[in-house]
Amino acid sequence: MSWTIVFAILATLVAAVVAMNFATPEKKLERKVSHRHCVADAQFRREMSVLLGPAILGGNRVEPFHNGDRIFPAMLEAIRAARSNITMETYIYWSDEIGRTFAEALSERARAGVRVHLVVDWAGSLKMDDELLGMMQDNGVRLERYRPLRWYNLGRMNNRTHRKLLIVDGRLGFTGGVGIADQWTGHAQDPDHWRETHFRVEGPVVAQMQAAFNDNWIKTTGELLNGEHYFPALEPVGEAEAHLFIASPAGGSESMHLMYLTSIAAACESIDLCAAYFVPDRLISDALLAARERGVRVRVLLPGKYLDSETVRYASKASWGRLLEGGVEVHEYQPTMIHVKLLVVDGELVSVGSTNFDVRSFRLNDEASLNVYDRDFAARMTEAFERDLERAVKYDHAMWKRRPLREKLAEKLIRPVRSQV
Repeated sequence: MSWTIVFAILATLVAAVVAMNFATPEKKLERKVSHRHCVADAQFRREMSVLLGPAILGGNRVEPFHNGDRIFPAMLEAIRAARSNITMETYIYWSDEIGRTFAEALSERARAGVRVHLVVDWAGSLKMDDELLGMMQDNGVRLERYRPLRWYNLGRMNNRTHRKLLIVDGRLGFTGGVGIADQWTGHAQDPDHWRETHFRVEGPVVAQMQAAFNDNWIKTTGELLNGEHYFPALEPVGEAEAHLFIASPAGGSESMHLMYLTSIAAACESIDLCAAYFVPDRLISDALLAARERGVRVRVLLPGKYLDSETVRYASKASWGRLLEGGVEVHEYQPTMIHVKLLVVDGELVSVGSTNFDVRSFRLNDEASLNVYDRDFAARMTEAFERDLERAVKYDHAMWKRRPLREKLAEKLIRPVRSQV
């Protein structure tokens, strides 16, 4: 066999692997979701329960923690108080100071006889060194890497777990946007410390968070974690109604896309959206513009000059023209990178979790989002959103038209692969 033929075969195999990684699910939404009711209507909650999976459960309490100075102490306090089991899944886990602190806390609980299960994404944990991994495993932590680099899963290398879940004793849960790395520490005081919000959850919905962790634990190990230690009876502890649902290319990947489209389509008064990575597809853009035509106020808060991906910046800004012209407000946060993932609709619905506002989160990543239906909680999150708006600059259509030629060229170059950024 000649080297030309060998090279052609290898090139074909590489092209096939790349194509498999860039493919999105066959089943996807293609038409606009119609406005038929408002978020406050009972019909909206009825449809969200059946279309997106888990039923909406009452009796929950959800507490927001803003920035690492408050987020990490709350998570570590819960870990150190664990008596039976800890389940944790995250995308980013690095071997810096906060990474070591978490490793030591998890290891101590494992030595004390607590069953500790940790799933970290293979790509997101590349900066976790072998010494830290070995320390946790030597102390009894069941640590698994999600989709490590292996020949048999090259076709799914682009499918990462982006979920952020921590469940302690099956009773207390945490979710939101935080990763285990030092840029999330502090209080957003400078560009090296990010603005973030994470949430502590109590009540019946924690069982859905535990089930979400089980989804990828089973995929990774083939083992089901069940029994009363992992799924204890959970009594009501608050007034909030909530449900947590998951998305994955392996099944149900379109649920996040559907959730956003359905929520936007049901808006009758206001949409407040904070997104670290905002690359809306045509359906999302159309839905936001349709909401504006109904008289809905739409405010979008995005990172300004501090964004950890220039590719995302160009892919995002290319879509702003239609939105700005249609009356969507776009604000750029100034002090540091804002990594908050938040949607508040009509002061009724709050959606938080790991999901970014882009096609990668909608169709390629494994994600988990918590929807909370509670006016008091929505009011608190609107207040937090507006505090962040005070530190942002409004971006208008005239500014968009005046953006430099190099930005416009970069946008055109990135457009063919914008779904992958």
